[in-house]
Amino acid sequence: MNRPPKYWHKAKKILSRRDPVLRRIIKKYNKGFLTTRNKPFFSLCRTIVGQQISVKAADSIWKKFEIKCKKKITPKVVINLHSRSLKSAGLSRQKISYLKNIAKNFQNKSFNVYDLQKIDDEKAIEYITRLKGLGVWSAQMFLMFNLNRPDIFPIKDIGLIRAISKNYKVSYPPSKRFLEKISKVHLGYRTVFTWYMWRSIDPTDVEY
Repeated sequence: MNRPPKYWHKAKKILSRRDPVLRRIIKKYNKGFLTTRNKPFFSLCRTIVGQQISVKAADSIWKKFEIKCKKKITPKVVINLHSRSLKSAGLSRQKISYLKNIAKNFQNKSFNVYDLQKIDDEKAIEYITRLKGLGVWSAQMFLMFNLNRPDIFPIKDIGLIRAISKNYKVSYPPSKRFLEKISKVHLGYRTVFTWYMWRSIDPTDVEY
């Protein structure tokens, strides 16, 4: 998708009025926006690969994973790939197990992405985290990048916390009280706030 989510331009205006720090960042990276994929299985695989490692390491492993899948990242392909082959792409035994499990749940339709469209963020996170290997952070990435939910605030994301600390000139990690304050200021469009925080410390767009 090469156009922003429907709420993006409105959110930028509202948040710019509320927050002078964010206003400067929005002005600097004005042309960028959240890129969305309409490929739920692809997004969840990307999230698993990116767990607990740097963006650079995740990108490197992902490229190898794509080669193993011959650029066809589907449940059937992942199920049929030998674990040894996935391990040689740099994936841990645990991540291989998670990828296979998600692939099986997609194939047998026990995980249905359309069910998520009918429920709020909290319930959607509960639904996604039933899948082994997907915690709250992974669910939040999915809601942001695949379902385009406007108000996701992933406070366990290292990049977000680092960016808040840097841009607002507070200690690292910021205090719980400060994070609550920031959350209230950007309520309703915390996805947009998060994206601009990421962008402020990384020249490459974050994608899942």
